[in-house]
Amino acid sequence: MSELRNIALLGQPNSGKSTIFNTLTGMHQHVGNWPGKTVEKKEGEFTHNNITYKIADLPGSYSLSANSDEEIVTRDYIAKEDLDLVCILADASQLERSLYMLSDYVGMKTPAMLVLTMTDVAKTKGKKIDTKKLSEKLGIEVCSMVAYDKKSYDNYYNAMEKSISLNKTLNTEVFAEIVRKSEISEEFNKNLEIASVIAKPRRPKEWIAMKMIEEDEEVLRELAIKGKTNIKGSADGALKTSDVRFKWIESMLDGVVRNEKTASDLLTKFDRKAIGPRSGKWVAIGFMVLSLAAAMIVALPIMALGGSTPGILNPLIDKTIAKMGVSAEIVHFIKATLVTSLGWVISMVGFIFAMNVVFGILEEVGYMARVSYVFDRAMEKIGLQGKAIMPMMMGFGCTMASTSGSRVIDSQGQKILTISVAWAIPCGATFVVIPTLASAFFGATGGFLVMLLLFAIMIGHIILTAKIFGRKLNPVENRMGIVMELPPYHKPRWGFIFKNSLMKMWDVFKKAFSIEVIVCVLFFFLSYSKSGIEGSILYKVGTALEPVTTFIGLKWQTFMSFIASMISKEAVLGVLSAIYTNSGSVVDSTTGLAAASDNVAKVVAAAVPKAEALAFMVAVTFNIPCLQAVVSTYNETHSVKWTAKIGAYFFVTALILATITYHVANLFM
Repeated sequence: MSELRNIALLGQPNSGKSTIFNTLTGMHQHVGNWPGKTVEKKEGEFTHNNITYKIADLPGSYSLSANSDEEIVTRDYIAKEDLDLVCILADASQLERSLYMLSDYVGMKTPAMLVLTMTDVAKTKGKKIDTKKLSEKLGIEVCSMVAYDKKSYDNYYNAMEKSISLNKTLNTEVFAEIVRKSEISEEFNKNLEIASVIAKPRRPKEWIAMKMIEEDEEVLRELAIKGKTNIKGSADGALKTSDVRFKWIESMLDGVVRNEKTASDLLTKFDRKAIGPRSGKWVAIGFMVLSLAAAMIVALPIMALGGSTPGILNPLIDKTIAKMGVSAEIVHFIKATLVTSLGWVISMVGFIFAMNVVFGILEEVGYMARVSYVFDRAMEKIGLQGKAIMPMMMGFGCTMASTSGSRVIDSQGQKILTISVAWAIPCGATFVVIPTLASAFFGATGGFLVMLLLFAIMIGHIILTAKIFGRKLNPVENRMGIVMELPPYHKPRWGFIFKNSLMKMWDVFKKAFSIEVIVCVLFFFLSYSKSGIEGSILYKVGTALEPVTTFIGLKWQTFMSFIASMISKEAVLGVLSAIYTNSGSVVDSTTGLAAASDNVAKVVAAAVPKAEALAFMVAVTFNIPCLQAVVSTYNETHSVKWTAKIGAYFFVTALILATITYHVANLFM
C-alpha cells in the first residue's frame, strides 16, 4: 500500500488552478459542497513515485480575508494539522499583482511552495523570471510550468516532493522588517499578546495580529468567544496592511523579473473598447450573441443525434424485441422511457459540451474577466457579479445553457443565485409555444401585447427571485465592490479546452441518464392508461384538484398541460392536442412519440376561456423550465437541497402568478 500525502491548491481565479487539478487527478475526483456551506468542494487523488496524494482544489480567492464563505473555508483548510503542503499559484504574466495571495499567506506555518503558471504568456510578453533567486528570497520551492502542458509537470512533481520532504515554510524575516518600519508597527506589537489566545500551531499570533488590524470579522468573532471584545483596528487598517504586503512583494521581486517587451498596441486599443463604460457593454452583448450562435453550431450535430435517437432505435426495437414475443405495453414502456431518456440526455450533453467549449475559449483568452468588470455595477443591484450576465443572456436560448454556463462563476453561492435568477428567463422553446397560443387566442396584436406582459413579469420575477434567494446565498451585508485582476490576452489552448469539455460532458451524461430515466418512468406510470386519458393517475389527480386549480385559473386539461411543461416546454402543444382533439396519449405527447395536431391552437382557443388561457400561458412560461434544466442544475450545484428549493419555488410562483393573472383578466374578459 502506498503512502498518503494531503496537499492543497491555493490561488486566485484565472491562475490555472482548476487546470492543474484536473490534469493531476484526471477522472479520480469528487465534487460536492463543504459541510454547512454553499461552497463547492473539489477533491481528488493521484499517485506519483508510489505515493498517493489526496489533493483539494480550494475555492479561488484573492486573499485570506474573511470576506466570503470561500475565503473562510480556504483559510480553515490550510491551517489543518494533517495538511502536508499548500501549493500557492501565481500568474507569471502579472506577477507583481498575483503574488498578493502569497503575501497574505506569510506567517502561516503550513509547508508551502510557489507555482508560477502561465509562463508561456509571460514569455510572449517578454518577461523573464529568475525562479532560483525568487526561491532563495522566499525560503520555499518555486517551480514554473504551463498548466495545460504535461511536459512541464516534472518541475511541479520535483518541487512538490522536495517541499514535503524538507517541510519548507515561507521566510518571514523581510516581512517582519517591513512591518517594523511601517505605521502599523505599534498596533501590530500591541495585538500580539491578544492574538496568542486564539493562535494555532499553523496559524501563529503574528498572522492573527495582521488580521486584527484589518478588523477581520472571523478573527474578531474567535477573540470574542475567548472574552476579548471591543477590539478596533486602525483607521483604514486594510489599506495599511495592503501597503505592507505590496512592499513585501516589491522586495521579493527586486532583481527577479525583467521586462523585455511592450504591450501590443492593437490589443491595448481593443481593451479600451472592451472595458469602456459604454462601449464595453455593446462589445460584451456582441460576444454573447456570437457565443450563443457558436454554441448552437457546435452542439447541433450532437443534439441532432439525440433528436434522431428515437427514430433510429424505435424501429430496431420493433424489429427485435417486439418480434421476440414481448408485449406491446413493455415495448411502449421501453420507447417512452429508456429511448426517450437517452435521446434527451444526448441532446443535453451536446449543448453542455458546446457551452464548455465556447465559455472555455472566452475564459482562456482572458475576455470573460472583462465581461465581469463591465457589467459588475449593473448586476450588483440584484446581488450578482458581472460574470452572471453571460449565463443569464444564454437563458433566452436555453435554460440548460445558462445553468451550464454558470460554472464561470467563482463563488458557489453566487453560482446558485445566478442559476435561480436564470430560471426566470423564458427559454427559446417557450418563445415558440407561447406566441403560437397567444396569437390563436388574441390575434396578432393581442399576441404581441401578451408577449410584452410576459417580458414585464419576467423583469419583476428576476428582481424578486434575486432578493429571495440572495438573502441566503449572498446577504446584503456580505456584498462588496469587485476585486479582480484582468488577465492578459493569450491564445486559447484548444487541446485542453476540448479535452476538458469532453470530460465534463461524459461526467454529466453518467449522472443525467439515470435521473432522466427515473423521472420518465415516474411520468409514464402517472400518465399512462389503456382506456384513454381519463384512466390515467394524472387525470384522476387533475380532476380531484380541479376545485383548487379552478381558483388558480386552470381546469384539469390546462393543469395537466402545465404539469407536462415541467418535462419539456415543447410537450405543451402535444399534450393539449391529445386532450382536446382526443388523439394519442399524454405520455406519448410528452415524450415525443406523438405529434401535436396541426390545428391544436385553434381547437384549444375554441374550448378555453381567454382569462384561463392567459393564466395558463403565464403559468407555463414561469414554471420549471424542463427536466434537462433540473438535471443540469443538480449537476452544477451538486446539491439536491438547492435543486429542490429552486424547483419548488418556480412551481409555486408560477401558480401564484397564474392566479393573479386569471383574476385580474376576469375583470376585463
